[in-house]
Order: sequence, then structure tokens, then C-alpha cells
Amino acid sequence: MKVVIFCGGLGLRIRDAENVPKPLVQIGYRPVLWHLMKYYAHYGHKEFILCLGYGADAIKKYFLEYSECVSNDFVLSCGGKKLELFNSDIHDWRITFADTGVNSNIGQRLKAAEKYLEGEEEFLANYSDGLTNLPLPQQLQHFHQHGKVASFLCVLPNLSYHVVSLEPGGSVVSGVHPITNGSVRINGGYFIFKKEIFDYIDDKEELVMEPFQRLIQERQLIGYLHDGFWAGMDTFKDKQELENLWSGGDAPWQVWKPNNNGTGGTKVPVPMPVYEFLDRRDSRNNRLAVPKLVSGELS
Repeated sequence: MKVVIFCGGLGLRIRDAENVPKPLVQIGYRPVLWHLMKYYAHYGHKEFILCLGYGADAIKKYFLEYSECVSNDFVLSCGGKKLELFNSDIHDWRITFADTGVNSNIGQRLKAAEKYLEGEEEFLANYSDGLTNLPLPQQLQHFHQHGKVASFLCVLPNLSYHVVSLEPGGSVVSGVHPITNGSVRINGGYFIFKKEIFDYIDDKEELVMEPFQRLIQERQLIGYLHDGFWAGMDTFKDKQELENLWSGGDAPWQVWKPNNNGTGGTKVPVPMPVYEFLDRRDSRNNRLAVPKLVSGELS
């Protein structure tokens, strides 16, 4: 299934602290957008449509200059001319970079990506600023069982606020409880859509406003409850909390790692020859020459 990722927003709440588009805000060695794409790729969904807007050039540049060495173990030999990777992140990803407008809302971005979804009966979509350990196959199974047009993830908000209840007609407080106690759910930004979703979106409409209301009226929208890990990244504080989880070795969203998905990891990997680099000293302008692919496609 193709994955549409909305990564063109202005990200005003985090931009003062991070001078990059929000999808490129780093968590460890990689941006949050990479962590999200890695999550989907783990479940076999490796064809992405990036709906670009603000900071489109920076996102394009990141992938055009992508280095596998940043997040993978490797062997360097022959005086730096030979590089062997133990594994690869994105060699089998297919990424469409779609300009959907700087000031477009989510509904407009999705409509702009419709032409890249031709022939797709259903597809995935994501806000690009939330990470989770959601078992995606379970949400897909739930979606297929109900046979509706749209599904979205319903999660507990990662907020420290408390919900206050007042007695009817007065100011006397009748209850105070954490917002995370299960009584309040929010949209977690992980969507599954059938192609019919485009019939519900009119020009310039925000996705979760008018289109979702039409879906609700026709009982075509379902929510998938997830009580496991979910965290949005809207502010610098959110970014720091995710960074702390990553640096502490406890990043629940990294389901692709052996200790996070229950698979074994004792087998000693074999390095794979990938690139043979031309000698930098032979470059007249002292620039790194473009690497040539030596081996076949990695597995």
C-alpha cells in the first residue's frame, strides 16, 4: 500500500527552536520523518508520497544527499575507497516528492496527491509528526472487517493536563482527573483510506472538518483505539521527550529493532559491498565523486 505523508506545514510551534521544517527535526541521528517512514517500511509499505510545502527544498535535499552510514554499521577499507554496509535503510523505498503548496491545508494536500494514487483501491496516510508502536496490521485488519471508507487512530493525549468537571449550573468542582485516564481520545494522525475518500473532499476543505462530517453522517468513518505508546511532536518539549527516549535506548516506536518487535537478533551479520569510492585526491576540485553501485540490490 502507498503511504501519503503530509509534510508541508509551517510547524510554527517548533520552528523558533528548530530552524528546519518540522519533518526534518532530528531524533537521534535521523529526522522524525525518517522514523515514521522506517515504521511503515517495517510493515512492508515502502512506497511513499511526500506532500511538500514549506521547506520542500530542504526535504528533497535530505534524501538526495542521503547517507546510509549515519544509521547503519559499516566497514571501511582500502584506504577509504571501499564501503561495506551491514544493512541498508532505504534502498528499496520509492519516494514521490509532490509539491502541494506552501499554504495548503491537509485536505488540499491530499487532493493534490490524488493523481499519484491512480489505480490504488486503498492507501495509508499520516500527519508526519507523531510516533507510535501501533501494530499496523491490526489496524488494517480492523479496517477491512468493517468495510468503511476511512479509519484513523484514536489515542490518549500525551499531555500533563487535568480534566475538570463542574456541577451543573454552578462553579463547584465535582471532579479532577488526568486527561490521560482514558476518558478523552484524540486523532493520532494514522489514517487508512479507500479511494472513495476523494468523493467526500470539496475544494479547499480541511480533511477532518467537512469531509469527516460527511463520513460520519453516512457512518463511513471508524476509529481504531490504541492504548500503547503514542507521542506527538508539536513543541520543542515534545522533541526533547522523544530524544530522551531514543538516547536512553527505550524508543517504543522503533518496531523494526529486534528488541522492540520480539524477533531474535543473535545472528552475526555479513557486510555487503555497496559502494566503491573514487580517490578524492584525484578530484580536481577536491570534491567527493559520485559513488558507483557495485553489488546488486541489498536484502
